[in-house]
Formats: sequence, C-alpha cells, structure tokens
Amino acid sequence: MSVDREVVLGEISEIRLPGGETLGQADLVRALTIEGGHVRFVLEVRDAAMARELAGVEDEARRRLMALPAVDRVDIVMTAPAPRQAAPAGGGAPSLKIGGHPTAQAGPQPIPGVRNIIAIGSGKGGVGKSTVTSNLAVALARAGRKVGLLDADIYGPSQPRMMGVTGRPASPDGQRIEPLHAHGVTVMSIGLMLKEGEAVVWRGPMLMGAMQQLLQQVNWGELDVLLIDLPPGTGDVQLSLCQKAAVTGALIVSTPQDIALLDARRAIDMFRKLKAPVLGLIENMSTYVCPNCGHEAHLFGHGGVAAEAKELGLPFLGQLPLELDVRLGGDSGRPVALDDGPTARAYAQLADRLVKGGMA
Repeated sequence: MSVDREVVLGEISEIRLPGGETLGQADLVRALTIEGGHVRFVLEVRDAAMARELAGVEDEARRRLMALPAVDRVDIVMTAPAPRQAAPAGGGAPSLKIGGHPTAQAGPQPIPGVRNIIAIGSGKGGVGKSTVTSNLAVALARAGRKVGLLDADIYGPSQPRMMGVTGRPASPDGQRIEPLHAHGVTVMSIGLMLKEGEAVVWRGPMLMGAMQQLLQQVNWGELDVLLIDLPPGTGDVQLSLCQKAAVTGALIVSTPQDIALLDARRAIDMFRKLKAPVLGLIENMSTYVCPNCGHEAHLFGHGGVAAEAKELGLPFLGQLPLELDVRLGGDSGRPVALDDGPTARAYAQLADRLVKGGMA
C-alpha cells in the first residue's frame, strides 16, 4: 500500500520554520517521490547556515511522516544552490549551469512580456505531441500571433530538429539567454545547450532547476503565447512548470486508441491536481488517406478523443491527420503547417480556435 502524495505534503506543509513561515509557504520541498512505503524528497535551502537552522524541521518532517500507517521509510536530503558563475568578459556562449539547483521562488510567477503560457502534454509517448506543438506554433505565427516555443522535454528534446534551429544560444551577460528564431517563432530548448546525442542524466532537483532557468532566464520578449512542449507522463517537469510558472492552461494530445486515452486521462487528472485548467483535447493521427487511391483508413481508431472530451466536459479542439508530409517536415526542420495543404489547414483551424477562445 502506498501513501498518497497529497497526504504527505499535508503532513509537512504546516511545519513552522525558525523565521515564522511554514514549510509549505517557503516552497522548499523538491523532487518528492513515493515508492510503496518509501518517501523521499529534497529540502532546497539557501546556504549551509540555513541548513543548520532547519535541522529541527527535517527531524520533525521525518517524525510526522513515519507516524503515517503506510510509511515505513523516509529519506530527506538538504541541499543548497550552486553559486552563480561570473559573466564572461566578451559575451558568447552562456556560462549558466543549466540543470543546477533551483533558487527559492514564492509560488508560480509570470514570465515578463508573455501574455499566455500553454502547456502541451500527453499521458504517453508516441502520440505526436512534439509534432503538434511545433506545427501549432507555426500556425499561430502565420495567424499573426507573437509565439514562443519552449522544448521542456528534457530527456528527449526534439524541437531543434523539428524547427530547423542549430547553434548554441548566446548569453552576452552570462545571466540571460538569447533564444533562437525560426519560421516566425521564438525557440528555446535544452537540446541547444547540449552536444548532439548527449544524454541528460539528472534527478528531480536538477530537472526543476533547468525548468526554472528556461522559463525565467531566457529573453522571451513580448509574446502573445508561449507553447511548452512537455515530456510524456506525469513527472517532475510537469510539477515544476505548474509550481514555477503562471500557466494559462494545458492542451492534451492523444491518438484515438484506448491505451493512449487511458494515459491521457492520467495527464488530465495531473493538471487538475496542479490547478492548471485543461483547455481542450486534440486527436492526432485521426485518419490516413491513401495518396494513390484516396481510401480513408483509421489506423488508430477514430473519434475516441472527441467522445472522451464530451464525457469529461472538456472542449474538443480538432482532429489532425496522419500524413507522410508531417514526418518529412519534422525531419527537415520545415513544419508542414508552413504549407497550404489539408494538414496545414487543420492546424490553421486549431490555431484559430485558440485565438478566438482568447488563449493565444
């Protein structure tokens, strides 16, 4: 039997710190994981002196959690952010330590100049979430919106290839990162900060630090909407985003097949628990039309996402086809939404719904 995450947070959030505020108010808990009766988390503190002050808080948190019937082990790690590096003399590549420990932040913060922040998620991989994100960004830009695209799929960043951007972003002052631009979209990805093919082997606190830096230390400029391409699942990146940024809402991408819809429900439940409104559902790979004979096939089923949206009382934002040109466009760095064919029109209609709904 496993203890519920909300129960764990409820037990420790009201513990008083030496300064008078509670542990929950101070927002110091990071990377909380629960495996059966084993609870683990990080207390992110300012420095070594603060760590010594909070020794009693750590003991109290452990005592309270061990008193829960379903908990048999509690591991707490107290850590402090790495010191900031000095700015390089002549500008150039960022000296920021992407993936360092996050600095303390009092709840979700707006991103200066960004009017809407839309997270695009899925319960499982392989449903085309990143492809939908890049094409939707281009379609919104073609509709006259000022659009940013943040690739937050830390372990598998694909937007540099899909958007056709290369090169390491500059940081003239060593503190702020200048994003890249393609097809009318402002683009930033952790993949631009790493060597091609380099694996990211990070734990929760480093993922949270990277997420916070990509949100707050990038010069996004004035944007109508920032689209955030999330990794699949319901993990640390999604939690960090909703804790650190004032998210307007989330779009859920799924194929019509039952197994994808099952995982999509988990993603919807996660965003609801994180108090992020679900703006609507998108059915990807809905139909396939044979280019030779014109026969229409439904390889993954058809209409399942629309039915799910109706059952959950959520907006259904549209169906996107399965086409070879979509894959070719993603591989070449020229999203299919730049063209004027049926698929591009489907993305244009999706963008129009978001604009008319005041979401972009």
